[in-house]
Amino acid sequence: MAVPNSTGPLSGLWKPTHLERLYYGPDCVKTHLLECMPSENSKAFVITGSSLAKKTPLIKQVEELLGKHHASTFSDIKQHAPVAQLDEATEQVSKDSSIDTIISIGGGSPIDSAKAISYRLNEKMGKFLYHITIPTTLSAAECTMGAGYTSSDGIKTGVGHPKLVPHVILYDAKFALETPQHLWLSTGMRAMDHAMEFMYHGFVSEVPARQMAMSAAGSLFEYLPKYKENPRDEDVITRLQLAAFASLGFYGYNIKGGLGLSHALGYALGSPYGIPHGVTSCLTLGQVVKLKAEMDQENAAQLARMLPFVAGQPRSGDDKADALKVGDAILKLVQDLGLKTTLKEYNVGEDQLDVIAKRATGSESGELYDKVRELVKRLY
Repeated sequence: MAVPNSTGPLSGLWKPTHLERLYYGPDCVKTHLLECMPSENSKAFVITGSSLAKKTPLIKQVEELLGKHHASTFSDIKQHAPVAQLDEATEQVSKDSSIDTIISIGGGSPIDSAKAISYRLNEKMGKFLYHITIPTTLSAAECTMGAGYTSSDGIKTGVGHPKLVPHVILYDAKFALETPQHLWLSTGMRAMDHAMEFMYHGFVSEVPARQMAMSAAGSLFEYLPKYKENPRDEDVITRLQLAAFASLGFYGYNIKGGLGLSHALGYALGSPYGIPHGVTSCLTLGQVVKLKAEMDQENAAQLARMLPFVAGQPRSGDDKADALKVGDAILKLVQDLGLKTTLKEYNVGEDQLDVIAKRATGSESGELYDKVRELVKRLY
């Protein structure tokens, strides 16, 4: 049973997921992938996107490492995981009864697709797949039990189940070297989004979740600029991978509901307008933090705790002022990383204001609706 946590640290619940192993460091895939297979006779279905399959040697390397354990590869997963590709991949897996493992390689779309395939396979055949994931972005989709995908009408939907959490995560800096710099940096802001929204979520535990979220935010502020200076530094890449895990890896089975307003806006803006979720976080997060600081004293108190981590400043005792500084620090980081953008650049017309505000808030009027509508207007 889920237990709401107080905004203070002295009451709550953390219920760990079934994650079994987390390997990190350059070449950890080469060193540890085979020992991660659930049995000597396991067969793995590899799922990834076309760019990784066609433009990098990574997928071929994994297939060769797997050898007899490799059943087949599906490499047509697109941004926001369209349902048509999910249908096709699920059909392939269901035809081969020897497959007991799915290996996702890439960012949020392949990882979520792997989870969705496992969910559908369980509905169809009564079995979940053992999930090994090799993330190549900082989106941290590997940390949750939810799987988002895009339905045929272009709207993001999803499924969730405790058994969808990946069993093994391999953070290999060698794989991340193939990720485009803009994608890596923007998904780093997605990880920041997780960390910030953990602070005011009603079911997030103080330990380890919020404590690790503050650590994650500090590392992201320190190492994202260093990555921009030198995107080939494998130590920096590994530190950012661990920060992404810290931002969401202690999600826990105790958490219910969406993460928060910035994520809700991300879903309202993402698949309907073809905006990557890392970019939606760059657009919304700083503004949402400031709105939360203005609207709710408890939220401001939680966000103010981030100030020493993101700005290197001691707290002043004025939670609202400190939380507003956190929002400003996020906006400045987005600018410094070269990630600042607008909805106009993504061809989202101002006639969509009401549609976006309604999707994000689930309402058509009221104080929150009005505030969110004004927030979205500032994104043009």
